[in-house]
Amino acid sequence: MKVLILAGGLGTRISEETKLKPKPMVLIKKKPLLWHLMNIFAKQGLSDFVIATGYKSQMIEDWAENLRSSWNITTVFTGEETQTGGRIRQCVEEFSDQTFIATYGDGLANVNMKKVMQIHEQSRSIATITAVRPPARFGRIQLDGNRVTHFGEKVQADEGWINGGFFVLNRKVNEFISGDSEPFETGALPRLAHENLLSAYLHEGFWQPMDTLREKTDLENFAMLHPPPWLKDL
Repeated sequence: MKVLILAGGLGTRISEETKLKPKPMVLIKKKPLLWHLMNIFAKQGLSDFVIATGYKSQMIEDWAENLRSSWNITTVFTGEETQTGGRIRQCVEEFSDQTFIATYGDGLANVNMKKVMQIHEQSRSIATITAVRPPARFGRIQLDGNRVTHFGEKVQADEGWINGGFFVLNRKVNEFISGDSEPFETGALPRLAHENLLSAYLHEGFWQPMDTLREKTDLENFAMLHPPPWLKDL
């Protein structure tokens, strides 16, 4: 099964790193984030990759060329201004596969893709999303009027569920994407949910995006562990 990685965005929220390189090429322990992401899938026997490129695409294409002896990698230039929905649409049209795994190129998680596939097949949905709890960012305060009665670390369970960015998609998903200029998150996904064609796998394990320099530092610290948490229990 092909693993589609969306790696064409501008990465403006971490522009300190992305002025010279695409966001998935930001180094974590001297390796691009994209390499760490691909290892998550390869460890689960998934090594047929399609990388949807855009911003500074040549850098990813040159890097991927050196890895083709280890993994099956195809790069598809999907345009510099194309949104996530458009990138998915173009890649689905490029290949004849009926089902794809898809993810963003800027976050790491130890998502068990076999379990996501099981949910997808049982639900007979067109798309299955991985729901995660975001990392807690701030201290939790309990108040009685103006008096603080408790102060402590906020936990992930307080945050609710959000889109974790690991998907299983049937090619019929293209029927719900209006064009290249539409984000997948505000276009196809709400439409699929409205038609009761979107299911979710609840991931309770590790998940960490890289939207800020602080989150990059967090990933670098996690990468020093053996194994790093995004490869643990896979």
